[in-house]
Amino acid sequence: MRRLSDLRQQVETWRGLDSQLRELTELLSLAQADGDERLLEEVEEELEALAHRLDELELSLALSGPYDRRDAILAIHAGAGGTDSQDWAQMLLRMYLRWAERRGYQVNVLDISPGEEAGIKSATVEVSGPYAYGWLKAEKGVHRLVRLSPFDAAHARHTSFALVEVLPEVEAPTEVEIRPEELRIDTFRASGHGGQHVQKNATAVRIVHLPTGITVSCQNERSLARNKEFALKVLKARLLELELEKRQEEQARLKGEYVPAEWGHQVRSYVLHPYKLVKDHRTGYETSDAEGVLDGDLDGFLRAYLKQQLGRGTG
Repeated sequence: MRRLSDLRQQVETWRGLDSQLRELTELLSLAQADGDERLLEEVEEELEALAHRLDELELSLALSGPYDRRDAILAIHAGAGGTDSQDWAQMLLRMYLRWAERRGYQVNVLDISPGEEAGIKSATVEVSGPYAYGWLKAEKGVHRLVRLSPFDAAHARHTSFALVEVLPEVEAPTEVEIRPEELRIDTFRASGHGGQHVQKNATAVRIVHLPTGITVSCQNERSLARNKEFALKVLKARLLELELEKRQEEQARLKGEYVPAEWGHQVRSYVLHPYKLVKDHRTGYETSDAEGVLDGDLDGFLRAYLKQQLGRGTG
């Protein structure tokens, strides 16, 4: 029913644009015949607005994949670089949280593993909103940071890496089947900084899918049942991804082939020293406003990626 509603809305949108274009064509002919400069200016403004609307609809075509409209599960893992890498992973987490806030998406932090000195080793979040996966799929891959390290006594320049995974959420129970005997479920006490937020009871959950070895955990909720629910949600998303890769090799882009979070594999570089530049190595899109990007202004990169995928004939 939701798919049918989406299609009806798309049809109505295109019909409305067709009607608007016909009206503007008639007005343009009338203005040219009468030599009405004021009307010509009005028609020109309307055409510019129509062109902008068509550009937005072009992006909607790039968001027409079978999973694009779904909520997303985003995971960040610190890579090579030690404490700097863990701090970089936390910076990326903040960037995505700010981006989601800008778009009015709801974010639920499912699991965070703190770093030893600073930052995080990993984090898993659920991003809910229209086309959350469709937009965020551009972010999967290795992200590289170059800056003067705040953790180096000599304040030397360091390069850090973090791996970002993006998965579509499973919506229908029939998409992924999990048998109880295939799971090993462990409970433990949730961890936290300084101990003041550590749970006295074992409310955190770790689930191992025995046939595949996939392991997921969730500890951010205070309820054992809620943590188990979210952990199963992440597990189903990972199993869906695995199944899709088995069915069709071309759909491996749902996550992308696994690459180590180190040199030579980055999809985007963020340079804060000796100059400021953020550049996507897939599309060539770049900006010198590194602070703005790290504050959640990602739309330029996401749009460039979607348009590139559209040009390649993929959603």
